[in-house]
Amino acid sequence: MDGQQAAGHVPVMCARIVELLGVPLRAPGAVYVDCTLGLGGHAEAVLTACPDASLIGIDRDRHALDAAAARLEPFGGRVALFQARYDELPEVLAEAGRPRVQAILADLGLSSMQIDRTERGFAYRVDAPLDMRMDDTQALTAAELLNTASAGELTGILRRFGEERFADRIARRIVAERAAEPFAGSARLVRVIEQSIPAAARTAGGGHPAKRTFQALRIAVNDELVALAGLLPAAIDALAPGGRLAVLAYHSGEDRLVKNALRDAATDRAPRGLPAVPPELRARLVLLTRGAERPGDDEVRNNPRAASARLRAAERIDEVAA
Repeated sequence: MDGQQAAGHVPVMCARIVELLGVPLRAPGAVYVDCTLGLGGHAEAVLTACPDASLIGIDRDRHALDAAAARLEPFGGRVALFQARYDELPEVLAEAGRPRVQAILADLGLSSMQIDRTERGFAYRVDAPLDMRMDDTQALTAAELLNTASAGELTGILRRFGEERFADRIARRIVAERAAEPFAGSARLVRVIEQSIPAAARTAGGGHPAKRTFQALRIAVNDELVALAGLLPAAIDALAPGGRLAVLAYHSGEDRLVKNALRDAATDRAPRGLPAVPPELRARLVLLTRGAERPGDDEVRNNPRAASARLRAAERIDEVAA
């Protein structure tokens, strides 16, 4: 089933990713790192388009790695897979013996398999255990977080990671409800969220009323923004001169981190007024995208999960010429 699911998976903005990352991957011996391998859709497309490149694939989800391995089997020795969190990129590259690489992709958020497998607990439209772990060997689950965090902590999580307007109301009701019975399944949490939000807001646009809370809990359980903040400087450091980094983000918190990291690395850090910028203070990147690129209307119609995607990319400046 995993192999079939991987084969049917539609990667977001795939043609554009191949166009951006394919340039430095034409050289013999080039290495492409997929930091969020998922079901292997982007990796398959890149390896097909760049026959001289090899892949280092990273994912914290062992189930996704198994599915991707089956999908990428035709590429044989060009593929090396690692179970790790993407901010462990330096350790993975050291183990692979490739400290500098030509292209890196991070497709943030959930894979299709994580959404579609109800037992993983990521979806709010079906009743399932409140799990939400990308790595099912970690201890913290969404249920554990809901049943132990204070109202203030939950409010902060919902506001920061979900931009939920009614975070305080939802958090206080969760704490009240769990006093009678701990949370275990998603359907009960959805009911509590719906009861906490005013009727007018529940029926307004913006999607399902539980969407923001579930997003926030998932990000908190998996420490996603902390991991992303660690990945970005590590990825920039790992790029060889002329190497390229592309990141697909799906909500404003992720995209803000990516935007700021790429902008800062693409800006000289010398004080104003210096007659020349010292090499160590010169920009390390040049931006390849003007702002965040979005998928076209046709792609969104064919793959609704692409609707919120925002793509940013940059190229490492040649250190010798800098």
